[in-house]
Amino acid sequence: MFKSIDDIDVQGQGSATIAADSLGSSLPPLPSFREKFAQAREYFAEVDWVPDLGVDIGSPSWFRGLVTLVALSGFAISALPDFGPIAGHRADPLSGFRADQARSQMIAPLAYGSDTGIRMAATDAVRPLAESPERPSVELVATLGRGDSLRRVLQRAGVASDEAAQVNDLVSGAVSLGDIKPGTKIDIILGRRPAKNQARPLDQLAFRARFDLNLEILRENARLKLNRKPILVDDTPLRIKGTVGSSLYRSARAAGAPADAVQKYLQVIGSKMSVSRDIRATDEFDIIISYRRAETGEVEVGDLVYAGLDRDGKPAAQMLKWQSGGRTNWFEASGVGQSNGELARPTNGRITSSYGMRRHPILRYKRMHSGMDFGGGYGAPIYAVTDGTVAYAGRKGGFGNFVKVQHSGGLASGYAHMSRIAVSNGRRVRKGQILGYIGSTGLSTGPHLHYELYRGGRAINPSSVKFVERAQLGGRELRRFKGELQKLKLVVPGAALGTLKSTTAQAAPEREINRLNKPLKS
Repeated sequence: MFKSIDDIDVQGQGSATIAADSLGSSLPPLPSFREKFAQAREYFAEVDWVPDLGVDIGSPSWFRGLVTLVALSGFAISALPDFGPIAGHRADPLSGFRADQARSQMIAPLAYGSDTGIRMAATDAVRPLAESPERPSVELVATLGRGDSLRRVLQRAGVASDEAAQVNDLVSGAVSLGDIKPGTKIDIILGRRPAKNQARPLDQLAFRARFDLNLEILRENARLKLNRKPILVDDTPLRIKGTVGSSLYRSARAAGAPADAVQKYLQVIGSKMSVSRDIRATDEFDIIISYRRAETGEVEVGDLVYAGLDRDGKPAAQMLKWQSGGRTNWFEASGVGQSNGELARPTNGRITSSYGMRRHPILRYKRMHSGMDFGGGYGAPIYAVTDGTVAYAGRKGGFGNFVKVQHSGGLASGYAHMSRIAVSNGRRVRKGQILGYIGSTGLSTGPHLHYELYRGGRAINPSSVKFVERAQLGGRELRRFKGELQKLKLVVPGAALGTLKSTTAQAAPEREINRLNKPLKS
């Protein structure tokens, strides 16, 4: 059981050594810094710093993710760059004599330090004027307004009334004052006036009176003289031809025809054939427009004067605009003209009774109402529905004052119950001409117009007729018509767009060496 002292000394230096050994074997060794860093790294690596904030709301992991979001957002905001302007090099402000030298050459307001505009005080060398000098002449431009007169325009511009009247007489002798278009610019030069209480004399006046004429008025020897300056004008009509293709309108517009002329062309051709069914893609359209060019460069585009359509090299339609009997109409190449349209209303009142069976308001039995009744005030005008000749004008039984007009094509129209008749038998009347005035004569309960329409002598429903007028040229007028048609068809397409030679252009001066080399005349 017991050991000797020697044994104890040999084995462990006594009891103290044994106790120390037993205590050291029971405590673990302290970790190093590297081990602590590795343990902390593993801990933080296992922690979820960016959890889903939509899950476990209010838990410690959720608040940890919220703190991470706020910290990262704050860092991003603090790292935003500055978008302000980048300061560049600024020149040093001028000072001293350099500033005075620059200010004297500046064109700027006085508030900015400029010297321009400063009024200098007068010295002894300045002599005051008794009155301000008058300008030797005044140049101005006046514009002729719509409904205005040349005389009033000149007076408003400062021309004396007697000189304005003199100019008006000179201009009216050269051109009709009605031909001067509104908006015409008038250049006026007024001279020095003899006294301040008198108007300035007119020295010069110039304006364009017509498309082909400039007028100038000059003062010569205290008198006004008119000078005419004709302008060369080319009246060659503009002819445009092309293939119809997929669209007649688009092809004509692509060829250079104005939109208004193409629309009118379609209307004219449409009266001859169906545009959608009868015109083929291989057909050729032929459009001729009135066209005027001045040597000064201005252009006037007029109306459509010819509408043609060619098929397989032959004319399928030829329509020429022609004036006959005081009316302008479209005529075929044969001289036959046609215009379609419904009959004009015989009066402006509304329809109170239509065509058909009805109970007579006076006779009190049912019978045929062979016309249409139009209401209207007593004395309202009654118009002819179309051209014709008065076949009857007078009293006619229950119709009272009655007028019957005979039209072409076997048609006639009747107008009853007039208060007064304005035409006589055998008189030729035009469409829209007043035949009489609404009244209540004959069998009538009040002022109105009873209007009837006849075909072959029998009354028909007026609302069922679409009137067609046809005109036939003949004799000398037909020859002139065909001559004009042939003249237009000789126009080369695009010839009106060629170069216009000016009559006022001066020839280039001849070189002296060329004149010396010319052979001498014997």
